[in-house]
Amino acid sequence: MTPDHLLTRREGAVLVLSNNNPAARNALTPGFYTGLTEALHAAAGDASVGAIVVTGEGGHFCAGGDLRQLIHRRELPIGERRQRLELLHNLVRALRDCPKPVIMAVEGAAAGAGLSLALAGDMLVAAKNAQFSVAYVKVGLTPDGGATALLSEFVSRQVLTELCLTGERVSGERMHQLGVVNRLVEPGQALAAALALAQQVAAGPELATARIKHLCRVAPRNTLEQQLELEALYMPLSQETEESREGINAFLEKRAPDFAKLRSSKPG
Repeated sequence: MTPDHLLTRREGAVLVLSNNNPAARNALTPGFYTGLTEALHAAAGDASVGAIVVTGEGGHFCAGGDLRQLIHRRELPIGERRQRLELLHNLVRALRDCPKPVIMAVEGAAAGAGLSLALAGDMLVAAKNAQFSVAYVKVGLTPDGGATALLSEFVSRQVLTELCLTGERVSGERMHQLGVVNRLVEPGQALAAALALAQQVAAGPELATARIKHLCRVAPRNTLEQQLELEALYMPLSQETEESREGINAFLEKRAPDFAKLRSSKPG
């Protein structure tokens, strides 16, 4: 464990990054923002990492920002308050820009900035009884961490406004119905299910996976013409890779492709 409450471990090609601050229901700290951001940057350049799982210890994903720290920020100049907030926003950007697929495993609370963090991943696995909340309004604050942008990809403006103005808790089941959650599981099974999904994704082709992630990230805000242009950029590039050679040959030879051998030939 590091001082920033970040636990790291490997499950084969999957890197597991865990918030280990259970006494505060994994409330976020500046050290955790920095530690997780640095871990994502390191994983981006590590060919042995095929996918990443982010989770929380002790039965909760993340209860949001630490209010005991936030209450003192009003005493800081507004520029310094903005600078502190950028630690969170840089983490969201790191999740967006990391070429490795990032899967969030949510048990218990995902509130405030914890909700933002959960939505910032590429896929989300949640327990049925997990509780998601845009909780800022309950303490007189406004959303951050991209919560409004990320939620707006799934819900109407009316639903988005209701969730933000009431701060009501929404169950994992309801989030699954809204299309936010990829896999809905029994309580206590989110990490195992996220690991299984991550192992499946990690077995795929590294370069193609990174390009597919980017295509999916920008698709909601691109026009059709912009998306066609990006696809026209990536497809010819993908056609010349060893990954596509292996994938096509495997298909024609009626065998499973072995993309792992291509990863293992690169420095970790």
